[in-house]
Amino acid sequence: MKKAKNHLYRVEVHWTGNTGQGTKSYSAYDRTHTIIGANKPPIAASADPAFRGDTTQYNPEELLVASLASCHMLWYLHLCADAGVIVAGYVDYPLGTMVEMGDGSGQFSKVLLRPVVTITSQSDATLATQLHSQAHQNCFIAKSMNFPVLCEPTIQIES
Repeated sequence: MKKAKNHLYRVEVHWTGNTGQGTKSYSAYDRTHTIIGANKPPIAASADPAFRGDTTQYNPEELLVASLASCHMLWYLHLCADAGVIVAGYVDYPLGTMVEMGDGSGQFSKVLLRPVVTITSQSDATLATQLHSQAHQNCFIAKSMNFPVLCEPTIQIES
């Protein structure tokens, strides 16, 4: 077994929504911001449109759902490669549910991953389905959440 080790993740988040009045009032500023990582393209982000955000930019809630789906996918592909399941295509349509409370705060109640995986005809479809459970157990991000992360995979055989 490998020794446990820490990994650090650094990004910068720059607020770009000062329209000249700063935060003089709740409606006086934009929710736009830029997420920057070393040697990576910046991500234009904003709040969800329900919270005065820009619909053309990613919001933190979408990025959380995308992170869960990406982490699951990367673990799944790794496990398939180790198990001899040849994945020819993978797309996920994850759906996150957030509950907004009366005081304006909120929290996620669940995220449902819905990957559609295409495997070659030589691959074992039963094993391909089972590996999603192991991927879920290994996913760093899913293991860190305080809400259920569910997975309903579909396995297709490449034609």
